[in-house]
Amino acid sequence: MQEYLDTSILQEAVPLPCALAVPKSAAMDESLSNFGGGPPNSQHFKLYSRWADGGWGMLITGNVQVDPNHLTLGRDVTIPAVLSPERSPPRHDQHHLHQHHLSTCYQFGVDAAAKDAGSATISDDLIQRYEKQFTLTPEKMPNEFRIRLWLANGEEKGDYLALELGGTNLRVCLVTLTGGGKFEIKQKKYRLTEEQKQMEGSLLFDFCADSLSAFLQSARAEGIIKEGAELPIGSPYVPSLRPPHPQTNRIDHGILIRWIKGFGNPNVEVFDVTQLFADSLKRHNVPVTLTALVNDTTGALIASHYTDPRTRIGVILGTGCNAAYAEKVGNIPKMKHLGIPDETLISINCEWGAFDSVEHKHLPRTKDDEIIDLKSNKLHEQVFEKCISGRYLGEIFRLVIKELIDEGTLFQTQDTSKLNDEYCFDTALLSTMESDTTPDLSLTSTMFSQPYALQTTLPESTFFKSLGKLVGTCAARLASCGMAAKKLDCLEEGRSIGDGGSLYDMYPGFKERIHEGLTNIFGEKGK
Repeated sequence: MQEYLDTSILQEAVPLPCALAVPKSAAMDESLSNFGGGPPNSQHFKLYSRWADGGWGMLITGNVQVDPNHLTLGRDVTIPAVLSPERSPPRHDQHHLHQHHLSTCYQFGVDAAAKDAGSATISDDLIQRYEKQFTLTPEKMPNEFRIRLWLANGEEKGDYLALELGGTNLRVCLVTLTGGGKFEIKQKKYRLTEEQKQMEGSLLFDFCADSLSAFLQSARAEGIIKEGAELPIGSPYVPSLRPPHPQTNRIDHGILIRWIKGFGNPNVEVFDVTQLFADSLKRHNVPVTLTALVNDTTGALIASHYTDPRTRIGVILGTGCNAAYAEKVGNIPKMKHLGIPDETLISINCEWGAFDSVEHKHLPRTKDDEIIDLKSNKLHEQVFEKCISGRYLGEIFRLVIKELIDEGTLFQTQDTSKLNDEYCFDTALLSTMESDTTPDLSLTSTMFSQPYALQTTLPESTFFKSLGKLVGTCAARLASCGMAAKKLDCLEEGRSIGDGGSLYDMYPGFKERIHEGLTNIFGEKGK
């Protein structure tokens, strides 16, 4: 990665056959447009301004596509048929109008700003930005992202299998619905290694099938399911998906658009993942029928609605993050022709992790957030997720510590080389430090002494615990802004939000900080 990011070669002179030398060179295929193509945006202006400030030598230009149906990387500059104000390049003065709001929003990470009298105004502004800028709001949502699922009513009964491929674990569940909003569940997690997240795609699905087979064998041995029984299985799936044929209503197919959460398995993107999984199930002779492919957040919304009919929003905050919400069909103009009653509720998958991924106008990103984005395997994608999800919080913490080491503030005479590895500081370590109530903060000291052979003083341990709290609180506050963005009428009607995920469930104080953030935004209704 370091070699890939080394740009020093661009500063070297390039000798030409005519005996002249070009002082510097740069390739200019920047891939900064909106996904699916579009006109230049503020990111283009910023990049070309940087290039202009550095002078020019030899410019190797990119291309401008004229047909958005024939793109190269999916983020090419295209020429729209009509350049409306909404699609025009953003005005720079609009960017500056929001700087105060964004800086104050970032200060949600400190307790003092939580009581800022302007919090409600900031949230109002962000709510409007989310409503307007989210490409996956009901009015703007492309057909391929809409998930047409009616919500459970709490009276469904039966045995069902679910397999969830998360960023840290593969989870297999056997759920028995008993009606009346009640259920029983048997589940097991299978740890995913970073190697498994990069290996050949068919091997990843073989791992899923093999884990499911082991789970079923255990359930049969315990007498939970009968020998020879073939159960239906639904697969909550984390990457961005679209159905092969948007005009159909099938929920048992889905093409992977792109990997997220650090996955990079080859030969999976642009393929139907249900078929890949079905092939693995057949190879391993697993007696199940794959009936649905559901986004994990949509699954959380439906499951929460089964136990609490007031639920209108489902949120997952774990290794990654996302949200789904229940919408009335009458509020979605593009579904009018289907003849579905206006009051019917369906679930909408927002894919909010991708918010502000291109123009970076609204999220208050720090330099550490930008470093994480630049070094990720998905540049300028899932930017909101990179600011708040469990996969990245430990790395944000490490980058701050590394900066203090480099400037000579921390561990001056100790070997800190073990902290040089990216993502070596797991978010679980932050969780442990925040829960440390020992007088000498011995748990926090252990977080550095055992894995990194570093000795800490009590003042340093106190700082590390405070820094971890700051990072976690900032993530929780930003998450509360996302929840507040969709939807206000849920709170007006006394509705509920179904939250889940390892970060929400297990990180000390995370859910309380989210609740506090919603209360700061909405007052007593936020509770």
